[in-house]
Amino acid sequence: MPDKSALEDLLGEGRRVDGHRPWPRIEVGEDLWRRLSERLARGAWTMLDLWGEAAAVHMAVLDEGAGAIAVVSLAAPQGRFPSVGRLHPAAIRLERAIEDLYGLEPEGAADRRPWLDHGRWEVRHPLGGGSGAGASQVYEFLPVEGESLHRIPVGPVHAGIIEPGHFRFTANGETVVRLEERLGYVHKGIGSLMSGAPVEKAARLAGHISGDSTVAYSIAFARAVEAALGIEPPPRAEWLRGLMGEIERIANHFGDFGAICNDASFSLLHAHCGILRERVLRAADACFGHRLMMGCISPGGVTVDPGREGLAAVTSLVDEIRRRFPKLVELYDNTASLQNRTVGTGVLTADLARQFGCGGYVGRASGRPFDARRLPGYPPYPFLRFDVPAQEAGDVNARVWIRIREIEQSLGLLDQMLQKLPAGEVRTAIEGATIAGQAEGMALVEGFRGDILAWVRLTEPTRIAACRLRDPSWFQWPLLEAAIEGNIVADFPLCNKSFNCSYSGHDL
Repeated sequence: MPDKSALEDLLGEGRRVDGHRPWPRIEVGEDLWRRLSERLARGAWTMLDLWGEAAAVHMAVLDEGAGAIAVVSLAAPQGRFPSVGRLHPAAIRLERAIEDLYGLEPEGAADRRPWLDHGRWEVRHPLGGGSGAGASQVYEFLPVEGESLHRIPVGPVHAGIIEPGHFRFTANGETVVRLEERLGYVHKGIGSLMSGAPVEKAARLAGHISGDSTVAYSIAFARAVEAALGIEPPPRAEWLRGLMGEIERIANHFGDFGAICNDASFSLLHAHCGILRERVLRAADACFGHRLMMGCISPGGVTVDPGREGLAAVTSLVDEIRRRFPKLVELYDNTASLQNRTVGTGVLTADLARQFGCGGYVGRASGRPFDARRLPGYPPYPFLRFDVPAQEAGDVNARVWIRIREIEQSLGLLDQMLQKLPAGEVRTAIEGATIAGQAEGMALVEGFRGDILAWVRLTEPTRIAACRLRDPSWFQWPLLEAAIEGNIVADFPLCNKSFNCSYSGHDL
């Protein structure tokens, strides 16, 4: 991996934008943009995000070896920009979304099909000025050639209470030759709703983007606003945010662990995990007044300061999980029928995980132990002891074990937070902050699925000019297509649940 100076030297050719914190934003020309794309394609750096505005595109880049992050911006006054996806596949769907929303054309792109625009919008390119009617409703799936192949369409409406997404399988008998996804059915126009919104309203929107990650999204948005304003929340607020984040992680991992076992026809573990998840949600309600802790975090701090009884509920929760969870893990590990379904199923290679910058349990199960709590890190985690579990197998079983180990680590983190929770205020007022011109901030926060990126631009302390929120699922959904290849169709629910990507967080 290159050292930090390599990233700085390359970006030194561009112009640094004032008022972007905590990492630099650099305006570059097309030549430098192409060279950055080549570095990404070679695996020297990781693309954290790629998003657009009316006449510009932005790309967040991570040099993991040196711990350096930067945002690179390219003006696109003619409505075009050199395609990153032409060299770096992780950018393809992001470029398709940029063209749908802003009308900016990625020159040289291998795939120009609409992604979020299903032909039902009143105008095309709604955030780029709008023009004409929506895209064609006829969507061309990629061709597959070969003998004895058949296609199986699934969704977008499914048999459970889940979000909509379409999956087009091409199979030879029962073996999947290709899976192609079509998403975007729950696009809500978050970019438009955020633009011009008061910070208070935007914070509520951020917390509702993907309900199972409301804490992680709220922390990411709050930290981005705080970075833009150059303020810090009180220490107690940062520790309470950490407490909420680990409770949310445990609840979701219990839900996934049980659901994976259920998809392997072992409903007993599903039932027991459901009971433990319910215990977690009740403890969250007792401590923070809401089962999902929605609305409990705002820029400047938190909105709820739990009392002694609320914190005691979390302590009791930790004790109960430690009593009951090891028996469930032992049952999973010693049930041959479960192992037969999960071991060797849905393998994601380490190379693909690294190429796509895949985070969370999906990346860590395939040998990429990236965790935003470590890098870049944010309070209270630099003051806490925890491990980031990783495995190499990359199969459903590995993704289950990452969840198991993360639950164990989160219990230890809750112990430490409860013991070290500082006293004091829980919010710093942002209303009195001042900015000159415009201020921009970015944050990277670890949710239960992986790293969530938030970027904001403020033209006044309490109003959002522009906002970008990137779900980890953007880099996980494409890899599900790769992981299912060569497996039988009946194993797709198992693979899909082991990834558990977000529809709503992706579709925005």
